[in-house]
Amino acid sequence: MAFHAPIRTMATAARQSLKVGLIPADGIGKEVIPAARAAIEALGSDIPKLEFVDLQAGFELFARRGTALPEETVEALQECNCALFGAVSSPIKKVTGYSSPIVALRKKLDLYANVRPVVSVAANAGDKPSVDLVVVRENTECLYVKQETITSSETGREARATRLITERASRRIGKMAFEIALKRPRKQVTIIHKSNVLSVTDGLFRESVRGVSHSAEDGRYDGVRIEEQIVDSAVYRLFREPQIYDVMVAPNLYGDIISDAAAALVGSLGLVPSVNAGDNFVMGEPVHGSAPDIAGQDIANPLASIRSAALMLRHLGYGRGADRIDSAVDTVIREGQVLTPDLGGKSKTQEVVAEVLKRI
Repeated sequence: MAFHAPIRTMATAARQSLKVGLIPADGIGKEVIPAARAAIEALGSDIPKLEFVDLQAGFELFARRGTALPEETVEALQECNCALFGAVSSPIKKVTGYSSPIVALRKKLDLYANVRPVVSVAANAGDKPSVDLVVVRENTECLYVKQETITSSETGREARATRLITERASRRIGKMAFEIALKRPRKQVTIIHKSNVLSVTDGLFRESVRGVSHSAEDGRYDGVRIEEQIVDSAVYRLFREPQIYDVMVAPNLYGDIISDAAAALVGSLGLVPSVNAGDNFVMGEPVHGSAPDIAGQDIANPLASIRSAALMLRHLGYGRGADRIDSAVDTVIREGQVLTPDLGGKSKTQEVVAEVLKRI
């Protein structure tokens, strides 16, 4: 599977135990994070002794306590080796005092890369998937710095937002993308931008990512082919010919949109995992949202969360355990007998979890 070895791994030799923070947050996060935990626990001796820490965050918590991300959650995570985050319900209208806890966590823990593999499951285990790409999204800047103002004038209200792109952030996300590409057969990086319009901000992103390859010591990235695509054309070609893409690297907003769109190519957002990765910490996070319309009905798809756990473990260096989880998920999808409604099935969340655990 192309989920294998997507990003550089952290050293594991001296680790005697694995402390995992669990943040279900809102909506179906409360249903899918326990599924991810169960998959990790099923690995037995392929991973160290496990310790799970239950933590709180989210809009529902904000409604109760007036804070979406308690300081004790951040402090507890700093004592963990890794974490799993479920989903957050962010209101579409401004709520005084509220800001997204997942965006805040990415910044506080310096999880500068959001890595989202999008891979279709081939009908036969030996066949190549028809979609096999990785979106590498810069995680800390762009419009997500959330510096917005609104003023009034004679002609009405005016809203403005600051978009931040720095050379430092662009270079390190570029390096992450090149490192991922090195471990993949095609070794191709496509830079996604809109520098034909945003020549200053996207121009800096484009130039900085390209500069990673040119400045690498000993020609480390000489074997990686660099392509470019304007973001709107990239979305069009993503649906028309997804096979042209290998590793796509993008600023925060473009990466968010592209990875969600790419999920349609493999059947459901409920299948697509991600990790928020930094140099010293990794947090798995399914790409789907909190889905309040189905929360509590036991029909949420747990597979993206389970795959996110595997992706997290692989980043930590536990490749064998991650392989077992990925293989189990692939088998369940391929057989098609136990699937949630988003994939055309009639099974409950817990039935799918049980089937995956049996395969593990």
